[in-house]
Amino acid sequence: MSLDSETRPRTLSEATSSPTTSHAGKRIRRTRVAGGGCLAFGVREGDKLTVIDPEGAQLGLLYALSETEGGQAVIPSLTHLDAPTLEEALDEALEGRAATEHALGSRNVDKGEIRGSRLFGPDSAPGSKVQFEIKATGLCVLVAPGSAMAPDEQNTPTDLLIEIEQTTDERLDAPPPLAEPKMDLRVDAATAASYEVKAGDYIQIVDVEGRQCSDFLAFDAEALKRGIENGLDATTTHTLMGSAAPGPGLHSKYYDQTQKPLVEVIQDTVGRHDTFMLACNAKYYEDMGYPGHSNCTDNFNACLEPYDAIAPRKGWPAINFFYNTFVDDDDGIGLDEPWSRPGDYVLLRALTDIVCASSSCADDIDPANGWSPTDIQVRVYDKENDFPKGKAHRMTPDAEPRLTRESGFYPRFAALTRKFEDYRGFWLPTCFSDVEPIEEYWACREKAVIMDLSALRKFEVTGPDAEELVHLVATRNIRKLSQGQVVYTAFCYDHGGMIDDGTVFRLCQNNFRVVCGDDYLGVWMRQVAEERGLKVWVRSSTDQLHNVALQGPRSRDILKEIVWTRPDQPTIEELKWFRFLVGRIADQPVVISRTGYTGELGYEIWCHPDAAPEVFDAIWEAGQPHGLRPFGLLALDMVRIEAGLVFAGYDFCDQTDPFEAGIGFTVRKDMEEEPFIGSEALARRKANPQKKLVGLDIGSNECIHHGDPIYIGRAQIGEVTSSTRSPILKKNIALARMDVTKSEPGTQVEIGKLDGHQKRIPATIVTLSHYDPKKTRVRDVAPE
Repeated sequence: MSLDSETRPRTLSEATSSPTTSHAGKRIRRTRVAGGGCLAFGVREGDKLTVIDPEGAQLGLLYALSETEGGQAVIPSLTHLDAPTLEEALDEALEGRAATEHALGSRNVDKGEIRGSRLFGPDSAPGSKVQFEIKATGLCVLVAPGSAMAPDEQNTPTDLLIEIEQTTDERLDAPPPLAEPKMDLRVDAATAASYEVKAGDYIQIVDVEGRQCSDFLAFDAEALKRGIENGLDATTTHTLMGSAAPGPGLHSKYYDQTQKPLVEVIQDTVGRHDTFMLACNAKYYEDMGYPGHSNCTDNFNACLEPYDAIAPRKGWPAINFFYNTFVDDDDGIGLDEPWSRPGDYVLLRALTDIVCASSSCADDIDPANGWSPTDIQVRVYDKENDFPKGKAHRMTPDAEPRLTRESGFYPRFAALTRKFEDYRGFWLPTCFSDVEPIEEYWACREKAVIMDLSALRKFEVTGPDAEELVHLVATRNIRKLSQGQVVYTAFCYDHGGMIDDGTVFRLCQNNFRVVCGDDYLGVWMRQVAEERGLKVWVRSSTDQLHNVALQGPRSRDILKEIVWTRPDQPTIEELKWFRFLVGRIADQPVVISRTGYTGELGYEIWCHPDAAPEVFDAIWEAGQPHGLRPFGLLALDMVRIEAGLVFAGYDFCDQTDPFEAGIGFTVRKDMEEEPFIGSEALARRKANPQKKLVGLDIGSNECIHHGDPIYIGRAQIGEVTSSTRSPILKKNIALARMDVTKSEPGTQVEIGKLDGHQKRIPATIVTLSHYDPKKTRVRDVAPE
């Protein structure tokens, strides 16, 4: 049989090659409802449903519907029907409404008559939960009500979590589809299936129960009609994309051996896949002592047999989604259990007509599939759908994934560049020029720039014990912080290693806002509050507060033309360093802080995402006479290294204390009188320093990188943490962590390349920071 226009996609029964397998036992499905949003989800008789309020003070509205009507047959214990009607609740939902309406569409119900139950409320403690026994198969809808939060308020809606414990022996259900599928195919454990996809359509490959690999093959359908087998080629893909595994963003495509792109990655909730090994084959199992074992290669050969142009192979070079292989320090290739959790998936888009094959890997003799193969779900969606690009981020290993999202300012920056990268879960611009960000750099140093920093994490800390908690977790003396003031601080574990750095805003006596880079800080603060018995809420407001930084010597002149403040608030001209005001831009409420990350006079403007376009437009228009330019992450890295400003994951980590990170000034001097978490360890570390952050002047124009070792003679005495080419200093510079005995300014050292010894680059230790060490420019307007 050859491929022609009459060939139709095969169903599971037509194309699979092995019998179904399933696994008995308890399974748990987890998902989240976004604050201010809603979610519809199916339940079965015998399930146990748990709804959790992880951050506290978030109202939940739960509705249960049977197969034919609303009612409590599904959850008999849902007796207090004190919630508004389902129709009223959905009218207020900000996220998930369309998918919920789609799920309700198949049920002939009157949403205006269905009432539900209220869960939690303004006084619910963080981690509160309610549990229900499911007595009949049906559909549930959970709403987490909440409206837009003004930037000077703290009533942020937060997520609710859902756990469904399935105790039956039936297979775990796949998660709800992303849209109406054109094809919905269950690939049973240890089988494979072939199917056809038209150009522009989407392919979703779902790991239903988690820890299950799925090999993927794709062939150019037009070439197959001509008798030519052009399939995905890993070597070509690696070369053209410059990455081990393409992912959402600029480097997202998989190619065949003719360098023709066949598919691109749109969404990926795992991000770790094998793209350089063969699918499992008979030889692998024979060598391990299991002759005749089912394998993906034979399964592929069987399901692809109808295509005359595709010859069978002894080992298929597949893209193995979810397979966790790695290369060790000795160039050996090893494997371990996959990173995928139940419901994780990869969403691809076909770039031409293709013939595909997907397997559920048959390997049960090693950790490749968690020792127990399970099912894979494959869905195809019409090209008319518009799925946003993104990869998943989890604040903790057991958290629900969040796909990369766009900030409220994204449309304005996207009109100026296509160069975006996934920065901590947000699409942020890297550069706005054709080659290098030099123009952006000089605009920051001489005029003004605007950049999107919405990826910063924000937490609203409220309650009678709010000051107690923040004072306990921050290295600064928070009790000295006055209303309207901001302070830069570190946050440390008990052993003195840093969790993160960030800023703390004091809104009033018992109200604080913590701004940092890591979601985990919020989780950790809630844990500390629970352990200490503090009455305080730590709620994420990252999705309610997006922000741009306006930096440079002209920034004050730009803002003073467009910012309105009440008489009880300072004006832009009056706003002091590390203070904030509440005002309006373009009649939109904003909070403006005199803070930044560039070493220049500058401000950060905080607003709700819905207000972001108008706020940006007002700043952009006012800034044009002053030479305002957009600013990306590459230029930001240049200016912050010049200014000696540290970056998490490069200049510090959880093994680094604030003294070693060069921010010892953030540690309060009264540690014994005012102890805080990590203070005992920090006092010991301060008395016995081991490492010190220093500046390096590089005696060469060759590139220096993070992690490069630093030597005096044969001995390594430090390593580079960050480096850049400084346009204003006309040389390469770096930040480095050195042994304290070899950290004096003027010390001559060498940076090792290759094995550290074959090639050395000279450098000289200098004090921090390279540029404006006394911070005169951030404290006032730079001289013309």
